[in-house]
Amino acid sequence: MNKWLTGNLWRHAVAILVSFFALFPIYLVIISSFNPTGSLQVTSFIPTSGSFTNFSRLFNDPAIPYLTWMKNSLVIAGTVAVLSVVVGAASAFAFSRLKFKGKRSGIKLLLLVQMFPALLALSAVYVIMERVYTFAPSIGLGTQPGLLLVYMGGAMGVNIWLLKGFVDSIPIELDEAARVDGASAVQTYWLIFVPLAAPVLAVVSLLSFIGTFNEFILARLFLVDMDSRTVAVGLQGFIGGQYSQNWGPFAAGSIIASIPIVIIFLSLQKYIINGLTAGSVKG
Repeated sequence: MNKWLTGNLWRHAVAILVSFFALFPIYLVIISSFNPTGSLQVTSFIPTSGSFTNFSRLFNDPAIPYLTWMKNSLVIAGTVAVLSVVVGAASAFAFSRLKFKGKRSGIKLLLLVQMFPALLALSAVYVIMERVYTFAPSIGLGTQPGLLLVYMGGAMGVNIWLLKGFVDSIPIELDEAARVDGASAVQTYWLIFVPLAAPVLAVVSLLSFIGTFNEFILARLFLVDMDSRTVAVGLQGFIGGQYSQNWGPFAAGSIIASIPIVIIFLSLQKYIINGLTAGSVKG
């Protein structure tokens, strides 16, 4: 009995310690956002005073187009999430259920591409999009549509593999029954696959949205103009300069930027749990 109590106490102590270290950075960001000095230095663990100066600066300073940055991030991340689900789901269904020439080679090529880190292609992507700008300025380097194309190309391989694994778990008997009833491949896709795959589609859309919303390297490389930047690139300007480390506005902007992600996560929580735990379809 004593060993059982001691073991439980140790487990609870470790859990509390891990939770403290996991939540402390978030707590530091929150109290820094209300620190009017604009620094990370705090006089006590529990602050005795606070101010909304940092939040007010984000919305009232004409030199800081924070709302434009948020709109750019939401539009780009939302578009990538929707297109990733649409294109990825159709491709996964085709690789899993349809028969066509080059199917096996295409799957192997997708797996091979995913083995290389994305950073290895950064220079090549930059040169390619710079050349694209010479004959198609609207989708070349320095444009949001060009950045959108790069995001889509990088996310397709992972999404197709994830969705294909789910499609493979759907019993083939459902497809055969649909064909007996006279359903075409397109009807099978919309009437059988899409409803059954709703949980995993929600997972793919959420992961694509969060990954794109928080992405910095490609966005910093592509988006140069102040009004075209995403919120990650825009906020980096507060702490990127040698003599302009304003952590207060940076922390305030980070908190506001996290609100859409939290709302979307809570809204899709039921589908996310089902999508991560679904391994087979019972009929």
